[in-house]
Amino acid sequence: MIHLNKSRTINALIFSMGPLILIHMVTHLKSDLKSSIVVFLVALPLCLGIALASQAPLSSGLIAGIIGGILVSFFSASPLSVSGPAAGLAVIVSSGILEMGDFRAFSVAIFISGLIQIGFSLLRAGVIGNFFPSSVIKGMLSAIGLILILKQIPHAIGFDSSYMGSESFFESDSSENTFSLIVRALGVFDLECVVITVISFLIIHFWDRLSQKTKNSLVKSVPSALIAVLAGIFLNRWVFTHFGMVVEEKHLVQLPFNGGIKGFVGTLSFPDWSVLANAKTYTVAITLAIVGSLESLLSLDAADKIDPERRSSSKNKELLAQGFGNTLSGVLGGLPVTAVIVRTSANISAGAKTKLSGMLHGGWLLLSILFIPGVMNMIPLSVLATILILVGYKLTKPNLYLKMYKSGLDQFIPFVATIVAILITDLLRGIIFGMVIGFIFVIKRSNHRAIVMVKDDENTHYLIRFTKDISFLNKHELMLILRGIPNESMVIIDGGADIFIDDDIIDLIEDFIEGAPLKNIKVSLKKSKTALNRFFRS
Repeated sequence: MIHLNKSRTINALIFSMGPLILIHMVTHLKSDLKSSIVVFLVALPLCLGIALASQAPLSSGLIAGIIGGILVSFFSASPLSVSGPAAGLAVIVSSGILEMGDFRAFSVAIFISGLIQIGFSLLRAGVIGNFFPSSVIKGMLSAIGLILILKQIPHAIGFDSSYMGSESFFESDSSENTFSLIVRALGVFDLECVVITVISFLIIHFWDRLSQKTKNSLVKSVPSALIAVLAGIFLNRWVFTHFGMVVEEKHLVQLPFNGGIKGFVGTLSFPDWSVLANAKTYTVAITLAIVGSLESLLSLDAADKIDPERRSSSKNKELLAQGFGNTLSGVLGGLPVTAVIVRTSANISAGAKTKLSGMLHGGWLLLSILFIPGVMNMIPLSVLATILILVGYKLTKPNLYLKMYKSGLDQFIPFVATIVAILITDLLRGIIFGMVIGFIFVIKRSNHRAIVMVKDDENTHYLIRFTKDISFLNKHELMLILRGIPNESMVIIDGGADIFIDDDIIDLIEDFIEGAPLKNIKVSLKKSKTALNRFFRS
């Protein structure tokens, strides 16, 4: 009976919160609408490029992008994370298709991987996401930023030998690597593409500055990326022709069908359920579920890290959303879906406030391929490369490296190790290497847990005290304590003892302090002259 009442209470709370969530989304409609267009422009070439790299039908990338945008965003606990096909899974997908025989058979493995992810959620396996060191997460973000810049330079100057969205250091079909490809591109660049890239950069730069200074609501509501895309189409279709110039078709977006509902439905490929009796199906499905879940948890942690409002997302609910997305993507012939940091960072930097932005970007993908594929095929890839380069720069600004260096070698070395490892291998291998380096430093320092919390009888005053050396291994414990503090509380955090406090703990405290005013929580720090960490030194 008690469980029944508790269930009814929770259902009533969710029902009552529904209108509030809807009001919140409507309030930020203008910001989310603007950011959704930017994410759509980023996602379009990535969906096609990742499908090409995966040796899958091009339409499968678009289907995954639509499902990741609309369905996964709807069920996700993250207000800003964006999902879709991931470049990090391209090698696994291509080898899986080869092993299964064809894409229709592989789709069954995607469907089963979604069911496995739902199982992970029910088993609360998302807790593993609380143990990623912040130095490694920051290294991942910086590495992705560098990869975006380096990989998009050839596309920006009209050398499209590799697919857009590639993250691998070595090209899969040649002896080329990221740097040799840039050198080759500089020798055979396309003048028309270079002109469009330069003009696109100037448009985005000055339009963003104008929107910050002006009070004109129209200027503020139109994203600079959309203006750059329209200008690129205009230059190629009407200006260049007067000078005998033209951007070749290979340098433009190329959708795999002519459009229309009938044309789009004709591209769908449904699973070959006969492979359910094949043991390989389950091996591939388990691999997809594990790797996809890890990438989603990493991206979710990174999204929370760069969220201006410092919101914390449920990792178990994210796994559930990814599971729903992959089951549907498998049924409709899409690629595997994960949370992806490139689209997520573009979403955040464009000013998104709620999950509506991610949902709308999926809607734009669907509407564009149904009704205006001809317009989409006019977009120069150099414009989209420019947008991606600017997104990459925001992820890897020089001042971040200086800040990490000042944090100490125990933070800086794992940070740099993660960046280098990701650049020369791939995302997951780089993360694993960075975490190994981070753990070495942790083991060297200390692995003792010592967090004490006391509260008054009215649950309004809290004291959190660190009595022994603590590391990022204590991050999950402290995160649960801070999340349990109710609104309208007063919190004292005592770190003044002569003990070691890991910078990951300091980052968590800083995030809590920044978000505290949103919950009317008053936070004060108890410092001392002998504190080892400068954060608690008076």
